[in-house]
Amino acid sequence: MRFEWRKDLKTLAIIAFAAVMMAVNIKSFVRAGDLFPGGVNGLTILIQRIVEMITGFTPPFSLINLALNSIPVYIGFKYIGKKFTLYSILMILLSSVLTDIIPGFNVTQDTLLISIFGGIINGVAISICLLSGATSGGTDFISIFLSEKKGVDSFNMILAFNSCILIFAGALFGWDKALYSIIFQYASTVVIRTLYLKFQQSTMFIVTTMPNEICDKIYEISRHGATIIDGKGSFGHSEKHIVYSVIARSDSRHIIKAVKDIDPDAFVNVVRTEKLSGYFYIKKEE
Repeated sequence: MRFEWRKDLKTLAIIAFAAVMMAVNIKSFVRAGDLFPGGVNGLTILIQRIVEMITGFTPPFSLINLALNSIPVYIGFKYIGKKFTLYSILMILLSSVLTDIIPGFNVTQDTLLISIFGGIINGVAISICLLSGATSGGTDFISIFLSEKKGVDSFNMILAFNSCILIFAGALFGWDKALYSIIFQYASTVVIRTLYLKFQQSTMFIVTTMPNEICDKIYEISRHGATIIDGKGSFGHSEKHIVYSVIARSDSRHIIKAVKDIDPDAFVNVVRTEKLSGYFYIKKEE
């Protein structure tokens, strides 16, 4: 675990900003709409509401959230990365404590607007964490662990977990809140999948006369190999080569630029990879 003080201080500032954003979102959107966001935050709010309904006392958000995150944090330390987990602990601590102490305010009374824009803000906050080398905790740890270590698409597992939260919330507090919470979670998921591309793959087909140089550049940028296929142009009947490679979507822009620098006449086709079987290199968290 290496520390680079200038870079780490910048990361800490970004994480602090994301924590404030998430806390304000919970107090000003989630609370205002009586929503139940996904993951551990949603489970924390559900437990708060149940305890409040039974006893009339609302337990602190931070107390429940930190307890629920204990096992995911252990998974992070043991299997993902110590530095990544330390950053994530800071995010969890700050967002939890700030949720308890920041005063809430209602931006709007329209529950649909609250669901959409609250979900967008939630997705942006989580994406900022992930892009800076941290997570907001809970199911994010489990998702990264399954993606990196087991090669398992955890989307269905997370969806099932969130569905259980919404079923309990709907049965206890009204199905309208559960349905609005689905909109919140959907908006959040769309934002995350748009901004955070690490665990999404793209397939590149590059028609070129300089295949070896392009293969070397692909490996230099992404640490992924490539396959060279011999071909022939149907129009000019000239010999061509097709470089085929599957890369992380986050690397595609850099590779396209590098390909054009090597061969300005190269033809590049990038398509989204829906399913992948076999070894695929994923950069490890620190």
